[in-house]
Amino acid sequence: MVEKPLVVDLDGTLIMTDLLHESAIRLLRSNPLSSAGLVGALLRGKASTKHYIAERTELDPATLPYHPELLQWLREERGRGRRLILCTASNDKFARSVADFLGIFDEVLASDADNNLGGERKAEALCERFGRGEFDYAGNAQADLPIWKCAAGAIVVNARGDLARQAAALCPVLREFPRPAMKLSDWARLLRVQQWLKNLLLFAPVLAAHEWVEVESWLLLSLAFLSFSLAASATYLINDLLDLESDRIHPRKRHRPLASGQVPIVTGVLAVPLLLAGSLLLAWQIGATFLLCLATYLLVTLSYSWFLKRLILLDCITLAVLYTLRIIAGAAAVGMGLSFWLLAFSAFIFLSLAFVKRYAELEVQLLEGRHEIHGRGYVTSDAPLVQALGISAGYAAALVLSLYLNSEEILLLYATPEIVWGAVLILLYWISWMWMQAHRGQMHDDPLVFAIKDRTSLLAGALFLLVVYLGSLDWPW
Repeated sequence: MVEKPLVVDLDGTLIMTDLLHESAIRLLRSNPLSSAGLVGALLRGKASTKHYIAERTELDPATLPYHPELLQWLREERGRGRRLILCTASNDKFARSVADFLGIFDEVLASDADNNLGGERKAEALCERFGRGEFDYAGNAQADLPIWKCAAGAIVVNARGDLARQAAALCPVLREFPRPAMKLSDWARLLRVQQWLKNLLLFAPVLAAHEWVEVESWLLLSLAFLSFSLAASATYLINDLLDLESDRIHPRKRHRPLASGQVPIVTGVLAVPLLLAGSLLLAWQIGATFLLCLATYLLVTLSYSWFLKRLILLDCITLAVLYTLRIIAGAAAVGMGLSFWLLAFSAFIFLSLAFVKRYAELEVQLLEGRHEIHGRGYVTSDAPLVQALGISAGYAAALVLSLYLNSEEILLLYATPEIVWGAVLILLYWISWMWMQAHRGQMHDDPLVFAIKDRTSLLAGALFLLVVYLGSLDWPW
């Protein structure tokens, strides 16, 4: 007995994402001026919009997040001689690109410039092509219910709510491929909550000035911390949305919620304005100067996500600026001035860490056998120079700290400045340790995240703070 042909949806079913959303983001990233034409296409309807975007963007089907269990099952069905048809509301150009890459489909039905092949129209097209009740259909959304009403059997993939029950009321459910439920830890990864620790730099000016007992300052800085954290999550989401292709070919970043398809693109897009609104509202409560610092941070971060990260060297300088902006914002929140020494030290130490980040990425690409970092301006042969620049910047930070310890300001803050010289040795050790780990290929994509989890780094940080504290005490000798 010949089995009925199996028709497979693309967006949200075969792949864990939506090509319309992805291609629209890709178009706006690569050609923002095209947005004017996109508005016109939107007014003409979905089919025209998809065709307009497809004409102006390219798709690499190898980077898409396919549903692994479904794809394996489809290959088994194909191996048994069953006919497979890819039927999707995505544009025909993208659908054929995916079909050609996978090599398992006998036929492709997709949207063109005039017809959007979704919902009722898809059901009509399939009934006309195969006959009512003469095909099985794999889908994932409410829009697939009219198709299951005409199908012989349903394969329910990535269903939300009671979609499987609704499909079962229309035709037999032959198989289910459930979507993993989102856990709290997944939301934390989406918002990069672990990266919020960087915003502790807001407290640096108060700590450096030894104003540890000002309760009002700590309350203001706590609000500033939350404001910056919400803003940071929004910018990380924007960065992840713009970097989907690059992340998917990275051995670790491909597991991020948006890159892997675990979180829909539309969820990330909708979360951005909500996070920004909360951040700006808190910043307004703190004061105009802090709000200006936050706005500057957002502007620089968006510029980095949009194009600066693709410019060699300037990308690392930008990262160093973003770290230093947190310290400036912390001072603005409590109305403090900033010392030259703190700003100079911050600029060099964060530049070193930015180079660590890029060097670690180059090492990963080198191990993968690639010549360059996708979406960046570096090639793997740049690694030795990046390493030299980063180590130099780190040692320059130690030099700034040494000069500070020989300045007049040190006598105002430390009763025993001789003890604080131990901090220079600890800093030199830690910088060397970080670069040694990067050289051995053990560095995380983000050096600060690595440092937070690294016992040696935590011990070095604790010793650094201890030496600074001991230097502030008035010893009897």
